[in-house]
Order: sequence, then C-alpha cells, then structure tokens
Amino acid sequence: MIVVTAAEMQAMDRKTIEEIGIPGRVLMENAGRGAARCFLELIYTTGQGRVGVLAGQGNNGGDGFVIARCLAQRQVDVKVFLLATRDKVQGDAAANLHLLAALNVPVVEIPDAQSFAAQQGHMRHFHYWIDAIFGTGLNTDVRGHFKDVIQFINDRERPVLAVDIPSGLNSDTGQVCGVCIRAAATATFGHLKIGHLVHPGADHCGRMALIDIGIPPLVTAGVGARQHLITSALVKGWLPRRRTDTHKGHTGHLLVVAGATGKTGAAAMSATSALRTGAGLVTLAIPESLNAILETQVIEAMTLPLADDGQGVLPAAAFDAVAQAAGGKSCVALGPGMGTALTTRTLVHRMVKELQLPMVIDADGLNNLAGHLELLAQRGAATVLTPHPGEMARLTGQAIPAIQADRVAAVRALARQCRVHVILKGARSLVSDPEGRVWINPTGNTGMASGGMGDVLTGAVAGLLAQGLAAAEAAKVAVYLHGLAADLLCARMPWGFLATEVMDTLPAAIQRVIDDPPPPPVGMPLP
Repeated sequence: MIVVTAAEMQAMDRKTIEEIGIPGRVLMENAGRGAARCFLELIYTTGQGRVGVLAGQGNNGGDGFVIARCLAQRQVDVKVFLLATRDKVQGDAAANLHLLAALNVPVVEIPDAQSFAAQQGHMRHFHYWIDAIFGTGLNTDVRGHFKDVIQFINDRERPVLAVDIPSGLNSDTGQVCGVCIRAAATATFGHLKIGHLVHPGADHCGRMALIDIGIPPLVTAGVGARQHLITSALVKGWLPRRRTDTHKGHTGHLLVVAGATGKTGAAAMSATSALRTGAGLVTLAIPESLNAILETQVIEAMTLPLADDGQGVLPAAAFDAVAQAAGGKSCVALGPGMGTALTTRTLVHRMVKELQLPMVIDADGLNNLAGHLELLAQRGAATVLTPHPGEMARLTGQAIPAIQADRVAAVRALARQCRVHVILKGARSLVSDPEGRVWINPTGNTGMASGGMGDVLTGAVAGLLAQGLAAAEAAKVAVYLHGLAADLLCARMPWGFLATEVMDTLPAAIQRVIDDPPPPPVGMPLP
C-alpha cells in the first residue's frame, strides 16, 4: 500500500484534473460523500445530536461543504462555521458553498478572533464536529483565531471527524504545527499520508478510513510515490518458502559476532531470535572468557570462543578466526552487546570492510562505525543497519530531536548516503532501501519499551537473510513480525513482557501472518 507526501498527492490531483479530464468538482464531491459516509458510520452512531462543520476557505473547506450538504439531506442537524468570509472562498469550494444556501444549510462566518469569541457560547452546544479547516499542505505553526478554534474543539472533547488530515498536522512528517485537532476518526482521500502513520501524528488521527475519490491507477503509478505501508498481505508474500523435504542445510547458517562482559544476553537473544525466525544453523562467536556463560544461555546455537586474554571483549586479533568461520556462512550479524573498546572497534572495521557476506549491524557494531561511514559505502554485499535514534545520531552527527522531527527524511538520507538498508527503530519503525524508498511498519506497542528488543530484531533480520531473503524483504518482514509478536503479547498484558518473550512469540507471529485474511476493501475503516 503506497503512502504519499503532500506534493505527491497534489500531483495526482492535478494530473487527474488536467491530463485525464476528471473535473476537480467531481473529486471534491466524491471526497465529501465518502467522508460523510464515514462520519455516519464511525462517529454519528446514535443518529442524534447537533453537528458542526469547521471549514477553511480552501479545498478542505470545500470538502466540508459537501459533507454538510450530504448530512443535511439525511436530516442531520448540521451547521457550517466558515473560518473566513464568503468572498475568500474560490473555485470548486465556492460552488459547493453556494449550494448550501440553496438548501438552507446555515453558514456562520468566523473570520477573526472577535467573531469567534461571539460564537463560542453557541458552539458549546454542538455534540459532534467535522474538521475541514486545513488540508495536507500545512507546514507552519497554526496561528490567530485558527489556533483558538482548534484549542476550543480539543477542550470540548467532543467526537471529531478529520477531513483528509487533522488540522494542525504536518502530513509529511507527522509533527504537530503548534496545535492540532485530536480526531476520533480521519477520512483521508486517495492514499494514506505519512503524517497519518508516524508519531505523533498517528495519535491525532483516531481510526483511519481511506476514501477512493476516483484517481486512476495510471496517475498514481505515474507519480511514483516512494513511501509504503508494510501490510500482513505483503509480509505473507515475502515469507520464505519451504519444500516438504527442507532440512537445516537448506535454511542457512548464520554467524553472530557479539557479546562482552555484562552483555552476554544481547548475544544470546540475537542468536536465538534468528533460530526463531527459521534459520537452520547459528554459530555465536564470542569472547573466550564468556563461552561458559553463553553455552548455558543458548542451547540450539553453537558457540565459537575467540581468544580475548581474559578481558571479556572481542579483540582485533580475532579477525582471522572470524573470517575463517565466515566461510560457508549465509550471513553475519554484528554488534549486539560487543562494547566499544578500541581493539573491538578495529575488529568491526575489518569485518565491515573485508567480509563480503550479507550483514546486519546493530548496537555497538553501529557505535564502532561512527565517523567511518565510508566503510559501509565500500561494501559489495547487502547490509542492513538497525539503529535507534540515539545510534542514528552518533552515526550521522545529527541531534536526536532533528532526527525525530522528520524520521522519514533521516532514514532515507542515511540509506542513500551509505548505499545500505536502514531500519530506524522506534514507534512505527521505518525501513529504507539504498534508493530511498521508505516502508512504514504499523505493528508494535509501548510494551516494547524495554531492554533487549533491538537484539531480538537483529536476530530476526539476520535469520531471514540467512534463509535467502533479499535485504529489503528481510528487513521489512522482520520489523513487522517483531512488532506483531509484541502485539500478540500486548493482547494479554499491556506492558511488562520481556524481550525473550517477544523472541519466543516470533513463530506465533509468523503463523498469524500465514492465517491472516485479506484486507478490507477500500473505503472501509482500516485497523
């Protein structure tokens, strides 16, 4: 499922109108009628109460005028509050505003703070609201009486349907532009926008409904959106296929290089998670002085003790043994719990530069690469990085708030720069390929805010790579299954589950995807 930026959606609208010849007023009518249906099905379930439509002077307001007309025709008690004067409304929106007068749908003009103050007493008596103030093009802070109106609606805590996107939300970043409508549901048109799916925007949208307004598929394909939503149906198609005579020699052999004193759990979870996603064999290369500990933590994986002079860290001198062990392996996972000692850093650099196997790099593997991103760009084999925002900041030199302010741009930039696949972890994790295509993951929950979750993801990605999946698919499947496993646990407990429990639930997540029914048709509420 594609996800669009504001510019991409505007290009689709323009091409549909100018090149295909479908009038803009038809698109507006389709949008308004679809949104009205969503309002009746998702918000106005009692069939009673007064409905207020907050309309701006642009096309989003025009959609609101169509909604008001459709509701009035259904005998709903509806009134429009236009946050401008009538003469400011132009084009298709003006035509639909004119129809309201012909049908005796009341319209109140609120062009400034004074007129809003005069209407507040009246507006307090409305039970439902439809937000058609701003569209998807907003990218500056909301000011003036618009800000006051949005805050007033939020303070009333009445159910709101947002038209296309909650007013005050940046549709490209999901950031709040000062103040933003908190919607119970959002009816969006044509395609989902980035701001609907990433945080904090996702928290303002409520239930999502996608309305087909008549944009032809060839127009959509011609614009070439570069963002996508990972869905269960897609993951199901990407899962590894197994013949009935499959054995462990067919499902890959992974080498995990990880661990240091005090962090043996990270190494163990990465290795076992790879097995939980289906890797046939896993060898865990760890400091020799920690081997006795790791052999009690991992039963199914093999261990490869690397001479460490009793220091509990992976030394640079271990490279030859690692390189020999990599022979015949399908993939390498590098970094969980390995520390950042200077000798370990040297080992990491040589592995990244010289081991031409598919590689997943996480945690201290990433920290040891900070300031040396040129090593990644020189690699000839598929590479997946799995940073959280702090690790991303160390890799790129950006501040964490800057990364979080536009996560899509951040993950895309690093993937392009280093010619690698990048998973930017966090709520609604993102996956980017080297060409800058970004995939948004919808699974996962706040119960995952505990240690070890990243180690499980590393193992899941590496386990899928070891089975022969391409890096792009391995990253997307792993991040989806990782979050889905946590969602299955969250159905029984809101938080307090452990990373090892997520790890052990990965097979159940795979089964859920295999059993998943097809998605609902376009126009129905999305989960």
